[in-house]
Amino acid sequence: MTVVTRFAPSPTGFLHIGGARTALFNWLYARHHGGRFLLRIEDTDRARSSEDAVAAILDGLQWLGLDWDGDWVSQFSRRERHAEVARKLLDEGKAYHCYARQEELADMRERAKAEGRPIRYDGRWRDRDPSEAPAGVLPVVRLKAPQVGETVLQDRVQGEVRVRNDQLDDFILLRADGTPTYMLSVVVDDLDMGVTHVIRGDDHLTNAVRQTQLYHAIGVDAPVWAHIPLIHGPDGAKLSKRHGALGVEAYRDMGYLPAALRNYLLRLGWGHGDDEIITTEQAIAWFDLDAVGRGAARFDFAKLDHLNGYYMRESADAELAAAIEDRLVALLGRGLTPLDRERLGAGMAGLKARARNLNDLAENATIYCRHRPLPMTEKAAALLDADARDLLGHVGSALADLDLWDEPSIEATVRLIADDRQLKLGRIAQPLRAALTGSTVSPGIFEVAAVLGRDESLGRIEDAVSSASSGP
Repeated sequence: MTVVTRFAPSPTGFLHIGGARTALFNWLYARHHGGRFLLRIEDTDRARSSEDAVAAILDGLQWLGLDWDGDWVSQFSRRERHAEVARKLLDEGKAYHCYARQEELADMRERAKAEGRPIRYDGRWRDRDPSEAPAGVLPVVRLKAPQVGETVLQDRVQGEVRVRNDQLDDFILLRADGTPTYMLSVVVDDLDMGVTHVIRGDDHLTNAVRQTQLYHAIGVDAPVWAHIPLIHGPDGAKLSKRHGALGVEAYRDMGYLPAALRNYLLRLGWGHGDDEIITTEQAIAWFDLDAVGRGAARFDFAKLDHLNGYYMRESADAELAAAIEDRLVALLGRGLTPLDRERLGAGMAGLKARARNLNDLAENATIYCRHRPLPMTEKAAALLDADARDLLGHVGSALADLDLWDEPSIEATVRLIADDRQLKLGRIAQPLRAALTGSTVSPGIFEVAAVLGRDESLGRIEDAVSSASSGP
């Protein structure tokens, strides 16, 4: 049997983080078994569906690196096929027309509430002759669900699930206007698409019980079910925007790498021993449903930041430079020059070691691209008092005489000045950092000077020494 999984989001908003994890689990399971991963957009809610949301879902999946097999399927485009299956069930006596008015249904609900019973349709049209139908009422089509015994399903995550059939009702397949319901559309689509494993959130577990009944009415076996626990916030409450329930595009905008987000989402509810850093290749080789936990996973930005920092340090310098270019352009208000790109390439190793995300990296990288005179932070300007400027004047003169402009030579020169004046290195290095970067935080300052080059470094030092606004 070829394993076929699917991801079936509704295009009523962004691809949220829970949906991204569901897509990842389906993708990994299919790739692990050499099967197929399909994408279906469940766009039957025409009032809430939008092309922009579809585009956001496709873009989010592509950014995460979750490629699907074949073309994506629009559920709405298959509505006639869904209705065809309902009509066949009618012909076979496995479904029926229900002519109950809205007032009747409302009264049914109120009485159930008053008596403390679950709200269920009471089957009043299940065995009645359609000739008794009231005039002017368009009927819905309901499944003639079993009324005795149990519906049992074996869930790969939740275990055996049993529900007494008298606790369920005859759910609607076709609305009064002839349009199919979600319950019908999902089953017909999964059946026609050859889906063998349905992996989704455990908020769909009740749906799985009803859908199992529909599969049996159609005369086929249900797929393998796997309902994964939802993601909660750090406080244990249902994940919301305040916890991080944002669209995937928001994580991209916050500067997270797709590989890091994939790794993080994988570890939300699935584990492989004590492994925390798991490559995509390892994930495909190791992933199976048996390791999915039953408890809700908790979203933790600190862990995501830690993973993202690791993946940034492991990324190629050229890839990171390309990844932050648009961010740098926005910060600088101009395009990058060839010299900017050269310095970024030379300085990336030092920059990425200190960044948590691409936004941090871009902000820190501006030290190599800013035009003179540099903007100064308040703390950096405070370092450049009269004594510091005097020291920097001597440092600039000594550095100007260097035959070889590299990090060891620059450091040796500055250390020699510190020793001659019986100063700790920091007394010179910190003002030098302020002069060269406009900040008090940066990669190693001798590395920075080497990357900036002789002319730019000496020019920035001269600016700091001569600027009346640089300190008291």
